[in-house]
Amino acid sequence: MQYTQAQRKYRGKNKAPKWTKPDDGIVSVMVLPLAVTDPADLARLEKLFGAMWSVKRAVQRDARAKVDAYWAARHERDTHGAKAVRQRLGLSREGLGRCAYKHLEDAGHLKHHASKALALHMADEVWNGVQRHLFADSTGNRHGRPRVGRWCDFTRIPGRARSHTIVNKWETFRLVGTFHGHAMGYVGGGRHALMQPRRMPTPAKPDAKIPTGRGARKATWWDHTGPLAVVFAGGPDGKRGDLVLPVRIPQGPGQEGRVRHFLEADDRWHKVDLVRRRKAGAPGGWAYEAHLMVLGPGYASPAVRHMRQRAVELDRIGGVDGNVSNLSVVSFPASPDPADGAPASSEIVLTDQERARLEREAKKRRGRTRALERSRRATNTAQYGLSKRQAARAERRAAQGLKPKKVTVPGGARDSRADGVPKQAFHRDRLSSGYRELRTRQAEAAASAAEYRRHRARAVARDIIAAHGPYLTVEDCDIRTWYRLWGKRLSQTTPGMLISALEIECKAADGRLVRASTWSTALSQRCLCGERVAKTLRDREHKCIACGLVGKRDLVSAALAAFVDLADPDDPKTARLDSARSRHAQITYGEGLEVALRESTTPCQNAPRGAGRVAVPRQRGTSAHRTAEQRDRATPDEPRPVRDHAGPPGTRPACSPQLTLW
Repeated sequence: MQYTQAQRKYRGKNKAPKWTKPDDGIVSVMVLPLAVTDPADLARLEKLFGAMWSVKRAVQRDARAKVDAYWAARHERDTHGAKAVRQRLGLSREGLGRCAYKHLEDAGHLKHHASKALALHMADEVWNGVQRHLFADSTGNRHGRPRVGRWCDFTRIPGRARSHTIVNKWETFRLVGTFHGHAMGYVGGGRHALMQPRRMPTPAKPDAKIPTGRGARKATWWDHTGPLAVVFAGGPDGKRGDLVLPVRIPQGPGQEGRVRHFLEADDRWHKVDLVRRRKAGAPGGWAYEAHLMVLGPGYASPAVRHMRQRAVELDRIGGVDGNVSNLSVVSFPASPDPADGAPASSEIVLTDQERARLEREAKKRRGRTRALERSRRATNTAQYGLSKRQAARAERRAAQGLKPKKVTVPGGARDSRADGVPKQAFHRDRLSSGYRELRTRQAEAAASAAEYRRHRARAVARDIIAAHGPYLTVEDCDIRTWYRLWGKRLSQTTPGMLISALEIECKAADGRLVRASTWSTALSQRCLCGERVAKTLRDREHKCIACGLVGKRDLVSAALAAFVDLADPDDPKTARLDSARSRHAQITYGEGLEVALRESTTPCQNAPRGAGRVAVPRQRGTSAHRTAEQRDRATPDEPRPVRDHAGPPGTRPACSPQLTLW
C-alpha cells in the first residue's frame, strides 16, 4: 500500500487585506419568526428539510463507517501514522464534503430542493462531531462514537455567511428588505401603529430597471427595500423559482429598541440559519424561524446598561456559594472601612409560587407521559402482554364459561427475549396521529420550561450584580457529582445555570467571576477567624468554638470566598484563602457581619417568605426541613470525587497561630 502524498497546489497571496470580525469576534443572534401560510411554500419548506435530513443521515453513516475503520486499523496507525490512515479513509473535512457532494449527485431528486452549498455546510456540521471524537480536548476527554440522528431532532439547516468584502454576495439563505420598508409596509404609511396580519403577503421580486453608468440593468432581490423576507434560490435543478418566506418582526413591550438594534444596521448582518421547532398548533406540527447572526454584541436596554454602570461604581468584592437548593452571595466593600458600606448577603431559593408552578408542570408532564404510553399500547397490542389484573379477569371469565373480553390497552410487560431485549424495536411501532400531536405538545412544553429557566437565571444574575457588584468568586465544583446524588432535583433550582448566567453578567458589567479550587480553600470547613470547623452535609449551621461565630453554613462559605486570592485568575488551582483579611473583616464589621451571615440582608424577587427545604438524595422516609442546628436524620456527606474539578493543588499551608490563638 503506497502512501505517496501528491504535491498540493496553493493559491497565491491574497492582495486584499484579510477580513476579521469586528468587536473582537463578538456575534449575537436574533430569532425572526417566518410567516409561512401559503401551502405551496410550506410544502417546499418541508421538502427542503427532508432533503437536507437525507444528506445529513447519509454523511453520518459514512462518517461512522470511516471512524470504525480508523480504529480497527491499529497496526496501520502504528506503522504509517494516524494522519496517513485518515487520509486514506477520507476522514477529514474535505473528505466528508466530497461524500455529501456524491450523495447529492447520486440522488437526483434531492437537487430539486437542496443546493451544494447547503450539503457542504451539513458535512461541516457532521465533521465537527467527528472531530470531537477523534481528537481529545484540553482535559484529555473525547466524545463518543458518532451516531446517526433522528428525524424529530433535526431542527437546523446552517446557511453560509455573506461576504463583507464583495458587494452583493450572500449564498444560500439571505435576508432581503429593510427595517424601514417593513415598518412602512405594515403601518399604512405611518397612519397607525405596526400591525402585522396573520397571513402576511409574500413580497414580490423587483422588476424595474436600475440605471447604471452604462445604461440600465434588471432589478434583483438586492434592490428590494420593502418588507423583510428570507429568500432561497432553491436547488440546482429546481424549476419553481425562489422560495420567499415573509418575516414577522417580534412585537411587545420593550421589543422596539431590540428590533432596531439588530435590523436597522443591515451591513452587520452576517448569516441566516433556517430552524424549525415543535408547535402543535402550526400546520404540520412545526413552526419555522430564521436565526439571524449579527456582528457585534447583543442588545441591552437602557435600564440594564444603567444598572451595570452603577454596579461597577459600587466597588465591592463578593463570594458565591452554589448549593443544590439555593445560591448564597455575600459581599463587602473593597476597602475595609465601615464608612464605605456594610456587608450584604442574599439567598436565592425557590419561592412558594415557583414550587407550586413546578408541581403543576410535573403533574401535567406525568399525565402526558401516561397518555403517550396508553396510546402506544393501544396501537401496538400485539407487543404487550396482559397485566396480572387483566389475566386474572380473563381466567375468571373462562372458568365461568363467559365470552373473552377484548382488551384494548394491555397493561403487561412488553414482549421481549430471554435477555430482556424487546422483540420489536420501539421505532418500528405504529403511532397514531393523537400520539404524534401529544408528543409535539410535550416537546413544546419542555422547550418552554427550558426557556423560562434561562430567563430566570438571567434575571437572578442581574439582581445579584446590582446588589453585590460584578467582582465575585465561586468554588470550582463539579455539577455532575451533584446530578449523581440528587438527579432531577437540580433541574428545579438549576445551580449550574445560575452560575453560568452570573459569569456572563459579570463580564458584561466589566467585571469577572473567578473560580477557586475546593482543594486549596475548603470554604465549607473554615471560619472567618482562620480556624478549621469540620462539618458534614447535614450540618446546616456554622458554629465556631474559637471565635463564637454563628451563622448559616452557605453564607459563611460565600463570605470566605470573597477573601480568596488567585495567583493566576485563569487557574483555579492557584487559589488560596487569605485568613488575615477575613479575620480583619470580622473584627471591623462585628455585629453587622453576624446579622448578614444569619439571614439575607438584600431584598430579592426570588426570596421566599419562609424557610425553604434542603435537597437531599432520595431515602426511606421524608427529608427534614432546612433549618439551623443539625438534622434529625442521616444525610450523605459532601461528595468528594476521585479527581476534583480543578485537581489537587499539592500541600496546603497551615493556619497562622496568631489568627487561631487570639
